[in-house]
Amino acid sequence: MKIGVIGTGYVGLVTGTCFADSGNDVMCVDIDERKVQRMQKGEVPIYEPGLNRVFDRAIREKRLTFTTQLEDAFKESEIIFLCLPTPPGANGQADLSFVLKVADDLGDLFNKYPDYKVIVNKSTVPVGTADKVHEKIASKTDADFDVVSNPEFLREGAAVEDFMKPERVVVGTRSQKAADLMTALYEPFVRSGNPIIIMDERSSELTKYAANAMLATKITFMNEIANVCEKVGADVDNVRRGIGTDTRIGKRFLFAGIGYGGSCFPKDVQAIHHTAGEFGYDFKILDSVMKVNESQKTSIVEKMKLFYNGNLEGKTVGIWGLSFKPETDDIREAPSLYITDQLAKMGVKMKAYDPEAIETFRVASSEETLANMEFMNDRDTVIEDVDALIICTEWNEFRRPDLSRFAEVMKEPVIFDGRNLYDLKRAEEAGLTYISVGRPSVNIKQTIPS
Repeated sequence: MKIGVIGTGYVGLVTGTCFADSGNDVMCVDIDERKVQRMQKGEVPIYEPGLNRVFDRAIREKRLTFTTQLEDAFKESEIIFLCLPTPPGANGQADLSFVLKVADDLGDLFNKYPDYKVIVNKSTVPVGTADKVHEKIASKTDADFDVVSNPEFLREGAAVEDFMKPERVVVGTRSQKAADLMTALYEPFVRSGNPIIIMDERSSELTKYAANAMLATKITFMNEIANVCEKVGADVDNVRRGIGTDTRIGKRFLFAGIGYGGSCFPKDVQAIHHTAGEFGYDFKILDSVMKVNESQKTSIVEKMKLFYNGNLEGKTVGIWGLSFKPETDDIREAPSLYITDQLAKMGVKMKAYDPEAIETFRVASSEETLANMEFMNDRDTVIEDVDALIICTEWNEFRRPDLSRFAEVMKEPVIFDGRNLYDLKRAEEAGLTYISVGRPSVNIKQTIPS
């Protein structure tokens, strides 16, 4: 099939590349000329494991091309995917201006190229967006087209695998013609028997929000349990193992930490909460999820303030990890942003390392934060001559350091671990003062609450 992909952000580039790798001819459109030029030269502008290999093959076999001209992709394509930003507004409502602007442009192009096409909302959009896109295009043209909702379920760090081997494909359309085209497009990806689920557009749009809201709720619930564990002297890892073996609950998304971040969970929870409010429903659970997650992001700072009796000024701390999760350079809503911002305001100097996210962190951080921060080239340099270490991201290279080295190179071997990477007994034997999430603190007398 001939496919157009509008927008080459995280979702658009993965979508276009993977469709091209499965034998389709894909043209990706972006208004950023420099970015398009880089991709035309074979450069991948984002970090995502495995994407380079698939991208290079698709470019080499001339199935993946890039342009800044919407018309070029439109006239050649049977299916047009909209992979455009839908950032949260001030009230949490998703901003559809990018999507509706492109829909308006598509209406004009249909008058020039009136052959039937399927327009696919791939971006995460509020309930009713497919109707709005259809109305916007139809106001400009009498051409035959359908608008489909096809939400993505890609995990950053595993997006290529998720796309190539999806657990399910959700297609929202009441058009049999569009459903048949979308089924033919996705059949090569579900040969193992995973379902292509056809439903109406509004149910499809809500499915994506419901999935992310459920996962965010599960994470937040375990963080609340971790906070209770710290109060009563229990160990959240034991609790996690105890409930995770219940098949009704499952083992995934039960790890306590310093909150969720990224491009999906925060804005999607806000968006479904806002949508419910628009229809007069008070979504109390999600209200609590958002409030708990905000406080969880900086819970480490509260523990540090208690540990140092409220006086952190003049301290130097190391930071391992800046991205919101491992295997990505994405720092959107990452706890590190909130932690470093608060520490900078208290006069704390910081040394930081992340395998992929240093440059994206620079762009997103305040001048005050950057003035108090030095970026290092490796994890080991970070801990030299610092008063404490904060672990914000669970990159694999942080999981198995020589724990005895902390005492040798740090001013004091104090670790505030937001991801529970180390065994408590090993930390104790290494002489560390080790403060994690939902577990007993090691080599410390006072209780450090969350």
